[in-house]
Amino acid sequence: MSKSSPNNSDIPTKPYEEQHFIDTSKTVWNYSLFSDEVIKKFQEGTLYNAYAFFGNQQITVLGNSGTYFAVWAPNATELSIVGNFNDWKENKHPLYVRLDKSGIWEGFIPDCNRGEVYKYAINGFQGKKIQKGDPFAHYWEKKPLTASITWNFEYKWKDSDWMTTREKHNSLNSPYSIYEVHLASWMRPDPFDEESYFSFWEIAERLVPYVKEMGFTHVEIMPVMEYPFDGSWGYQGTGYFAPTSRFGHPEEFMAMIDAFHKEGIGVILDWVPSHFPYDSHGLFMFDGTHTYEYADMRKGYHPDWNSYIFNYKRGEVKSFLISNARFWFDCFHIDGLRVDAVSSMLKLDYSRTDGEWEPNEYGGNGNIEAISFLKDMNKMVYSDFKGVQTIAEEATNWPGVSKPTYADGLGFGMKWMMGWMHDTLRYFKQDPLFRQQQQDQLSFSMMYYFDENFVLPLSHDEVVHGKSPMIYKMPGDEWQKFANLRLLYTYMFTHPGAKLLFMGNEFGQTEEWNYKTALRWDLLQFECHKGMKNCVSGLAHLLKKEPALFEKQFESEGFEWLDLNKRSESVISFKRKSSQPNEELIIILNMTPVERIEWKVKVPEQEIWVEIFNSDDMHYWGTGNYMNDILQLPEMLNNDAHYQLTLTLPPLAGIVLKRSS
Repeated sequence: MSKSSPNNSDIPTKPYEEQHFIDTSKTVWNYSLFSDEVIKKFQEGTLYNAYAFFGNQQITVLGNSGTYFAVWAPNATELSIVGNFNDWKENKHPLYVRLDKSGIWEGFIPDCNRGEVYKYAINGFQGKKIQKGDPFAHYWEKKPLTASITWNFEYKWKDSDWMTTREKHNSLNSPYSIYEVHLASWMRPDPFDEESYFSFWEIAERLVPYVKEMGFTHVEIMPVMEYPFDGSWGYQGTGYFAPTSRFGHPEEFMAMIDAFHKEGIGVILDWVPSHFPYDSHGLFMFDGTHTYEYADMRKGYHPDWNSYIFNYKRGEVKSFLISNARFWFDCFHIDGLRVDAVSSMLKLDYSRTDGEWEPNEYGGNGNIEAISFLKDMNKMVYSDFKGVQTIAEEATNWPGVSKPTYADGLGFGMKWMMGWMHDTLRYFKQDPLFRQQQQDQLSFSMMYYFDENFVLPLSHDEVVHGKSPMIYKMPGDEWQKFANLRLLYTYMFTHPGAKLLFMGNEFGQTEEWNYKTALRWDLLQFECHKGMKNCVSGLAHLLKKEPALFEKQFESEGFEWLDLNKRSESVISFKRKSSQPNEELIIILNMTPVERIEWKVKVPEQEIWVEIFNSDDMHYWGTGNYMNDILQLPEMLNNDAHYQLTLTLPPLAGIVLKRSS
């Protein structure tokens, strides 16, 4: 306890507003936002709106405006606010520890209003003196500076139409095509200057119309929560309750989300509750010892990322994290959270060898506290917010990731389908001559597809660290590379499930993604790259237009193999179905550079089919020589209840057919 902390007899029996004194030169101690019930929930891990109590709150007390501060530092012995307003002098504005042993320090500083730079000066465990940013701050100084800034939101939302109808956009039977974006490097004022940033609003002016033009239904933004090091891409965060100041203040980010919603585009944020860095101003060793992280480094240290793992067993940490998830839905109107590195949270032996981890109380490798946290987080999200989704980046065979918690699942809405990504890229990297032996790599996905609600990801992870850009994963000469990639995207957009495509992939970026530079937008002057962009746009718009591609995307009734027996020709065909038979689609993929003239496809009825998409279209930089403009009425097969449709298959291309209305 601080030497200047009040004793029990000093605590007023009436609310502070009824006291009749205030010294504006000092911290006011006898004012609190906390009730006994709030403290209890915080300690139990069930306070899901902790941001309403902790951090900095601009309020008025007895006619005096100022800021109320509250921070959890259970091992501190003294704690004060330092900042520009008091010349960074420690103990000039002390906070006072509560006497309920909650470890919460609080106080009201008159005349300290919005926009003040500050840190917590902490005399911590074993006398360690440290200065920390505010874990609940809504705004931080722009890097390389590391202080927090007092801030209350002053923004009037304009997205009421979206918010009242977004369930139809975000439901599991709605089209989902997600454009994954790293805001800093999508486009820069100076393409080659890593310190060159557009503001949130300038990004919105460019990005929103682009995403709409392309036809994507959602945008996923790589971590925007404040982070100190650009090279972490945002995955090593220090300010969990603040959009990064690199691009402006929080209201500008709100305006950006508003702009997306105005155009009918959902916003998903990457969220990292799995680990945090050891930066001195961040959460690590917050009050001189392990506060937010596990003390046992067999659980508390992440060997892959040289970072530290949240202590999910501690109720206060659980309240912090679930409140953080709620914060972005509540205050920023987001439509979804994509939760990073879920696999590392679930398993105690993740990236650890024998002797580097300890089994749980039942002798298994599951992190029981992390599992409980994820379930409670998902229950909160789906209970408190209508028409949103949580998405797990989970790369193992952990059961029930996207199943409801009442069915013993983790409660996510969707899960990344990493197996599909690996198998698909392995197949398309093959020389087409050898694909006939590898067809099972494509068909295997449907053996387990309906175990989860899957997102098909071609994310940033696939175009970094020597993995090559998408276009150079493809075999063959230049024309074949582009044809192969258009074919891959056709397969992806017609396969069941939500789709995710990383920025630059849509036009065939020729370099691996580099966070220091902008995308190579100059490539669009070349017809091959422009055609690739047109193809992806055509597929994204097709996805939104055709119910068969999304209405039953997570149901077995929405998919049917038509022909997997043409291995030697490497041609596969399947059907996508909706609730209306006349909306059925037939997809035929020719995986070799050989055109197939008078190719026969079985259809169930003698009806006219029309070609509604062809990846060999000249508009996509295809040949345009194999378009099925007119299809003859199918012929009845002898001794068979089916009919036979005759058409032309372009080389290295996919086509989509639909019944004529």
